[in-house]
Amino acid sequence: MRDKPGATAVPLSLPRPRLPRLPRPARPRLPGRRTVLKLLVLGVLATAFAAQAVGALLPHLPLLLAATAGSLAAEAVLYRWQRGMVSLFAKSHADVTVRHVLRDLLLVVGLLRLGEQHREGVYAPLVAALLVFYGLHWAIQAVSVLVRRTRTLPVVTRNIDASALRLTPAPPLLLRRPGHRLAVFGLPATAGLLATAATDAPVWGAAGLGLSLVAAVTGLCALLTRLLPGRRPAGEREVLDWFEAWLAEYRPTVGLYFSGGASSAYQANMWLEPLARLEGRPVIVLRERFMVQRIAATDIPVVCLPKVSTLMRLEHSTLRVLLHPSNSGKTSQVLRIPTIKHAFVNHGESDKLSSCNPYAKAYDEVWVAGPAARERYALAEVGVEDKDVVEIGRPQLDAVRPHGGPPAPGAFTTVLYAPTWEGWDGNPGNTSVVEAGEHLVRALLADPEVRLLYKPHPLTGSVDPRARAADLRIRELVRAANRERVGPRPAPAAGAELARRTAELDRLTAPGFRAAADQAERMLRRPAPEPGREGAVARAAAAWEEAYWASLPEWEHQVVTDARPPLYACFNRADLLISDVSSVISDFLASGKPYAVANTSGLAEDGFRKAFPTVVAATVLTPDGSGVPALLDAVRHPELDELAGERAALALRLLGPADPPSQERFAAAVRSLCATAGEHRARMAERLATEVPVPGPRRGAGALPRASAAPEPRDRV
Repeated sequence: MRDKPGATAVPLSLPRPRLPRLPRPARPRLPGRRTVLKLLVLGVLATAFAAQAVGALLPHLPLLLAATAGSLAAEAVLYRWQRGMVSLFAKSHADVTVRHVLRDLLLVVGLLRLGEQHREGVYAPLVAALLVFYGLHWAIQAVSVLVRRTRTLPVVTRNIDASALRLTPAPPLLLRRPGHRLAVFGLPATAGLLATAATDAPVWGAAGLGLSLVAAVTGLCALLTRLLPGRRPAGEREVLDWFEAWLAEYRPTVGLYFSGGASSAYQANMWLEPLARLEGRPVIVLRERFMVQRIAATDIPVVCLPKVSTLMRLEHSTLRVLLHPSNSGKTSQVLRIPTIKHAFVNHGESDKLSSCNPYAKAYDEVWVAGPAARERYALAEVGVEDKDVVEIGRPQLDAVRPHGGPPAPGAFTTVLYAPTWEGWDGNPGNTSVVEAGEHLVRALLADPEVRLLYKPHPLTGSVDPRARAADLRIRELVRAANRERVGPRPAPAAGAELARRTAELDRLTAPGFRAAADQAERMLRRPAPEPGREGAVARAAAAWEEAYWASLPEWEHQVVTDARPPLYACFNRADLLISDVSSVISDFLASGKPYAVANTSGLAEDGFRKAFPTVVAATVLTPDGSGVPALLDAVRHPELDELAGERAALALRLLGPADPPSQERFAAAVRSLCATAGEHRARMAERLATEVPVPGPRRGAGALPRASAAPEPRDRV
């Protein structure tokens, strides 16, 4: 529902000038608290190693003991409170393994230096035992890699019974992470050597090393048993045969294809509910293994096919249509399957380049919300023919409630400020956060009858640090305004109800896996869901939203950044939206409520409206926020709202008619394209049967014969 990362606003009629950036005087920036803590931990660790080296070489026993203890304490702080520093050390080739080896090496040097005149023969076995321990550590690491390879399956699934693949729980996380393993297994050895240095009693070092050796041998044996034939999961050939058998049994008809980064999962998640409401047998096809867990709670079967060779097995299946909510580099791979028809459905529409991307011409059809998108493609001249554009509306917007009228007298006017992010090109018109955000928020907070909901785009500040700084200042303005407000708070029962609803929703949607679970174990623990679970999740989510808003004071401003409540829930609570040129505007039009757009493009208002059709029915705000009071008056007094008729007309152009409902138009488009795919398969099968040499599906793999060996599904999609 938010614009695709990387999308930039592009006018359809007028050029968009860039505002010149004036140089700002440099201001000294003091390091933040987190930076100070990181530098402190780094300084303590470096000082401890330096002091340990000095203590070992002199030798100086008190210094050696103190430095070693300080080094161990710094490691504990590092793993408990400064996890970000762990990856920084790893990138600098100073990971926990290197640090641990260096710490033990300096202890050994200190021991040999302290006992160089009379105890070399006593300490030599300790050194040998330490070397054996490190040899076992590397052996465990090598075996853990082999075990991980046997558990990396060519297909990853969710909501599918995979018990036939002989899956087992994953080995303990400690055995799979070399840094953690060495820190835990090697701690007794380090402590024993430290005690030996302090007391000159080799028995402590021997005891510590003995414990470490026992732990290492036990871990190695535990991993070796995972390589036994009876403990391994199914091999690649067996898994692929199982997957083809599942395809033949499930007989999918329509699928959602998605590939992208971790932050882009929302683009697929917004299509889960419309897909689940289709007749037939839907499936979700992913390409990245990590994305399997990023897909929201759903009863639809999920399959992840990382390799192209595995992906091509869909050619032999009954799958007829794939829907694409976004473009990616791996999209071209699935477009090569000739037995499947492909439709681009996008993840939101706005006056931005992503809504009329030239890549769209690669699909069989492009499905848009309303006539405005059809016109957008025609004006953009990117190669998408009008006959291939299908208007389906926005089935996701069923969750947006229609306008119920102005706020009641004496009630707060709820304003949702939902700006988009800054984009990749640095154009100041992409987001209002930098140049207008603080002014708009100050103007809203100055009205005592306003309740502000601030919901920034998740990627705000990911490119431009000025956007991140402005976002933080806006949040502080909201917190400061709340400190100055006084009002009644909900009864404790409201908080208890929210906790109960949260626990219920988490129980239905949380994966429930232990921290050490890998993908194979998740496949084992997450079979096909029970019938009706998806409906239970929807009811629990609706109950949670009601409990969430009831638990908050009506007068209190809110900064909404978590996944819950979703954007559409904020739509339903708001009387007014203030946003930028983005798909948020198009979706909000389904409510019929007033909305405003901040103009930071540098264009005059008339040019701004002509360049961006979604602004036609909006109140255009200048960056200084001077138009906010008049805007609020129009929201509270409908007789002053001169844009109601234009909003209705624009909603019709952007989202299409309300009748028939969007879900019905979406289902009709799926049925039509499935029928087209079926006719194409029939023609290809007929041609192959008569041995007419035409370009088409590969005959060597038996594509069409295998696909047509079983009759097409009779379910209507």
